[in-house]
Amino acid sequence: GHTRCIGFSYREPTNDLMKNKPVGRTAPLITNVMWRNLLAQAFYQISVLLVLQFRGRSIFGVTERVKNTLIFNTFVLCQVFNEFNARSLEKKNVFRGLHKNRLFVGIIVVTVVLQVVMVEFLKRFADTERLNWGQWGVCIAIA
Repeated sequence: GHTRCIGFSYREPTNDLMKNKPVGRTAPLITNVMWRNLLAQAFYQISVLLVLQFRGRSIFGVTERVKNTLIFNTFVLCQVFNEFNARSLEKKNVFRGLHKNRLFVGIIVVTVVLQVVMVEFLKRFADTERLNWGQWGVCIAIA
């Protein structure tokens, strides 16, 4: 039978994954667990980003440009943290075996470094504003 790869192309197959029975061609590409995670993540991100969009300036007492940077930064960091959630859809500890997957860790590090560079150093290119430590902490905590 045909098997379906769950996860990302830079993820090594785990023993648990290899123990799964093959699924047929007619099996859904997106499982119920995937739908649950996808919808929960989408609902959370939409809610948080809408609150930031419409109340961000008053909540944080910032300019429009800083508010937009907070939204951009939070969105990107949500995607980074979602990468961890997608590693093991049904496992509680998404960090298990992380040290064995250097490619995954490398991609996460590069993504975070590029995000910091975009926000902190490429103001004109990315139309961002520098964030202080507190604002970075809020973005990370929300994500």
